[in-house]
Amino acid sequence: MHYPKIFLGLLGMTAAILAAVPTQANAEEYPSRPIRLVVPFVPGGVTDATARLVADKLGQSLGQSVIVDNRPGASGNIGAEMVAKSNADGYTLLLGFDGALVTGTHITKPRFNVLTDFAPVTKVGDATLIFVASPSVPAKTFNELVAYASTKKSTGLSFGSSGTGTTCHLAGELLREQAGINLQHIPYKGGSQALTDVLGGSLPVLCTAVASVSQYVKSGQVRAIAVTGGHRVASLPDVPTLMESGVKNFSVDSWVGILAPAGTPPSVIARLQQETRKVLEQPETRARMLDLGITPVGNSPDEFAKQIRRDYARYGEVVKKAGITLN
Repeated sequence: MHYPKIFLGLLGMTAAILAAVPTQANAEEYPSRPIRLVVPFVPGGVTDATARLVADKLGQSLGQSVIVDNRPGASGNIGAEMVAKSNADGYTLLLGFDGALVTGTHITKPRFNVLTDFAPVTKVGDATLIFVASPSVPAKTFNELVAYASTKKSTGLSFGSSGTGTTCHLAGELLREQAGINLQHIPYKGGSQALTDVLGGSLPVLCTAVASVSQYVKSGQVRAIAVTGGHRVASLPDVPTLMESGVKNFSVDSWVGILAPAGTPPSVIARLQQETRKVLEQPETRARMLDLGITPVGNSPDEFAKQIRRDYARYGEVVKKAGITLN
């Protein structure tokens, strides 16, 4: 049987269109099942609270549940490695933060490469850090703290953080280098004991997230010296930045963001970023995050990737210069 060429041409076009339909439908189906958001720390704390807030709202926006999965251990490396090795389909995500991904990785040497094994989705927010002193320390300003530290010639003025290689640890090392302040780092296994010790007076100085100590600053149980970011924070408007205190170009913020395994389809990354940004723009989400001490961001995957590369290089130099290793 012979058919006119025009009919055969139309038949071929129809077949091509029908063949493309399933592909388009599959692309539009994401997500078609629940998504797992891995938090590489134990439940509780600012990071976990942020994850649960975003997961709940993001699940509503996507029309599928976003389940928080706490996978603590090895300074955040266990959870991060699990995500790095997961299927790149958008159904396993990481709620990562800089302390685990771009600072601690220079020291812990994990079995993943933060620059190549992840596809950044978006930075969820920035958390400003703060240096506070025990009331037993005779210093009310940063310059007074520098002067007091200079009297500790042999031992240095002890400052605590939640662990070796954390953002607060490296912020202290940067401060020692740029301001010439005589600081000696004391690593803790988590922030709660460090906070207890600075409240009790056995730890002179602590670097931590603003949200962790704002109530103690307001009650006078600890003394705020300065925040580390580029601007003051709304919850403690009277506390100056380190730049205002005379340390030029000093700006260190901790951040938290969403990452997927490398190779995740760009369309999936784009959908996740767009829906997360919408969630972060919701007034109730923004208000709750500000209460947690985190300023919502929701930037593009490319912008987030650039910051990860920049911070990784920056803190790598700090670790190298300070000779920081795990004891």
